[in-house]
Amino acid sequence: MEPIMMIFCLLFFIIFCLRKLVFQKREACCYMMAYECYEAPEDRKLDTDTCARIVLGNKNLGLQEHKFLLKTIVSSGIGEETYGPRNVISGQEDSPTLKDSISELDDLIFDTLDKLFAKTGISPSEIDILVVNVSLFSPAPSLTARVVNRYKMRSNVKPFNLSGMGCSASIVAIDLVQHLFKSYKNAFAIVVSTESLGSNWYQDRKIHDALKLPLPFRRLLNALHKQQCFKTSSYLQIEACRAYASWLKRRGLRICCIQVADDLGYKGFLLAKSLKISAAKVLRVLLPKILPLSEQFRYVYVSRQQNKTKRNSFQEMGAGLNLKTGVDHLCVHPGGRAIIDEAGKGVSVQHETCPWPTEAQKPVVS
Repeated sequence: MEPIMMIFCLLFFIIFCLRKLVFQKREACCYMMAYECYEAPEDRKLDTDTCARIVLGNKNLGLQEHKFLLKTIVSSGIGEETYGPRNVISGQEDSPTLKDSISELDDLIFDTLDKLFAKTGISPSEIDILVVNVSLFSPAPSLTARVVNRYKMRSNVKPFNLSGMGCSASIVAIDLVQHLFKSYKNAFAIVVSTESLGSNWYQDRKIHDALKLPLPFRRLLNALHKQQCFKTSSYLQIEACRAYASWLKRRGLRICCIQVADDLGYKGFLLAKSLKISAAKVLRVLLPKILPLSEQFRYVYVSRQQNKTKRNSFQEMGAGLNLKTGVDHLCVHPGGRAIIDEAGKGVSVQHETCPWPTEAQKPVVS
C-alpha cells in the first residue's frame, strides 16, 4: 500500500509542478490588444516647397550643406505626406520654447490616446500601468503626470516616464510592461512612444555628423497591452532584447548615438560610424533566443568545417543561418542603407532559404 501511495503522491506532485509552470508561462505573456499611430492635421504638412523654404531660411548653411540635406531628404523616404512640428513650419526652429515642446507633445499624445480609447472601448479608469517614453524631452511635472491628470486615471495607476533611451525606448517600455505583468495579474497597460522634434532642430553647419532634419525618428505610437487576452489580441510578445553601451565598449565599440553641442553651442544628435557595426552585433545577441537549437548547432558545425577547409564563401557550404526555422518576417529599423546592409551581413543569412532578408526595408531609404 505504501509504495502505491508514494507513486500516487509523486505523480500528483509532478502534475502540480507542470500545471504551475504552464500557468506561470501564460500569466507572463504580454498581448497587444490595439495600437494607434498619430495623424497630424494638414497645417503641419511638410511638402517639398515647405522643406525647401525651411532649409533655405537657415543662413548658417552653405552649398555643401544644402547638397547634403537634399540627399538626406531624398534617401530618407519622406514624401508629400510628411508632417513636422509647428514651430519649425512657422520658421521659429532656431528659438524653441518650453511651451512649444509641451504643446507639440500634448497634441501628439492626447489626440492619439483619444482615438485609442475610442477604438477599444476601454475607459481610462481601467488602466493599471502607464509608460511614456520621450528620449529628448523630460519636463516637470512629467509627461505621465499630464496624461494621468488629463484622463482622470485612478490614483493607484502605476506611471513610468522613460527618457534618454533613444530608438530602443519602445522595446524597453514594452519589456518593462511584460515584467510588471508578473506582479500585477490580468492588468491593462498603455505604452506611449514618441519624440520631441521641435526643440531638437540642429541649426549649424556640421550636419554631416549631426542631424539637421531628424528624419529617422518616430512620431508617436500608442499601444494597449493586456496580460490575458489571447483571443482578441493582435500580437504576442515573446522576447525583448537590448544590448547596453557597456557591452559594446567591451568589444571595442563606441557609443552609437549621443546628443552633443558643437563649437557654437548648437545642440544636435551625433550618429557615430560604429552604429551599423553595433546593430549587427546586437542582432547576433537576439538570434540565439529565437532560433531553434538544431539550427544553431548546424550553423556552428558547418562554420567550423568551413574554417578547417579554408573556404572563403559561406554559401559554398550552406553555412548561413536559416532564419525561416524560427522567423517568418525580419524587420530592420530603416535608419539608413548602411545599417540595413550591415544587419543583413551580421546575421549571416543563408540566401538559398531566405534570399532577401532585408529587402523590404531598402525601398524606404532608396
